[in-house]
Amino acid sequence: MFKNTLKTTVLLAGLGGLIVGVSALLGRGNPTFMIVGLVLALLVVGGSYWFSDKLALKSAGAQIVTEAEAPEFYRMIAGLAQRANLPMPTVAISPADQPNAFATGRNPKNAVVCATQGLLQSMPADEVEAVMAHELMHVKHRDILIGSVAAAVATAISFMANMAMFAGMFGGGRDNEERANPIAVMAVAMLAPIAAGLIQMAVSRSREFDADRGAAELLGTGRPLANALQRIEGLAKQRPMAVAPAQAQAYIHNPLNELRSGRGGQAAQMARLFSTHPSTDDRIARLLAYRG
Repeated sequence: MFKNTLKTTVLLAGLGGLIVGVSALLGRGNPTFMIVGLVLALLVVGGSYWFSDKLALKSAGAQIVTEAEAPEFYRMIAGLAQRANLPMPTVAISPADQPNAFATGRNPKNAVVCATQGLLQSMPADEVEAVMAHELMHVKHRDILIGSVAAAVATAISFMANMAMFAGMFGGGRDNEERANPIAVMAVAMLAPIAAGLIQMAVSRSREFDADRGAAELLGTGRPLANALQRIEGLAKQRPMAVAPAQAQAYIHNPLNELRSGRGGQAAQMARLFSTHPSTDDRIARLLAYRG
């Protein structure tokens, strides 16, 4: 618990500070711009805390389902939640064809777990159960708040970077002395989203390993999740899935990996370098080595 609280604090401080720093640079040290950046950071963090589940579900096009609408899936989640000593989360299904899943919310009492139609229709029941056990471990470890806040702040930083790009192209102020240096503005526009992504990545990779291990402990074996990850890896290449980049880190398998690395070679290597998820091979190796 303390470990994840510390991670959340560091993440919020880093991303919030990045927003304020970008604002200060674009405003050439003008205190007004710094105040605007601080207010924006507070609004984004507060909004992501209260509305993270709604934002994630909307991004995925997912719908909340009841036991009557999806009885087998709903009861599977209920059984896993009981075994994990967790409150029953809200259950949702996304219409996406790619097999995938994510969890969101601000705490275990206000959590949502979501599976895609591709996951439910393409995979055997034991592998679906393993994937959802992984997502419930994110809930149990309180990873969902970290991911939700990181997604919201990264989105805000990307928005500010786009505004900076616009300002650099069309200028501002009454004369050249009042304008921000266009080279500096363009550099901020390109580097700020990368910095936000690196901060997200620093937290996300370890979370996936921890959730994998937690799922293996809950089920008593790591093999079903290892099989599921291998199957998802193969099917994801056939079924690309477009989601908001800031939301991709919430999924059990990064849905943008295939879109980014489709060319192979250096493009694939760069995609792996900046991925918020550890490699599937590494995850499978750890799961198969698990001995309860």
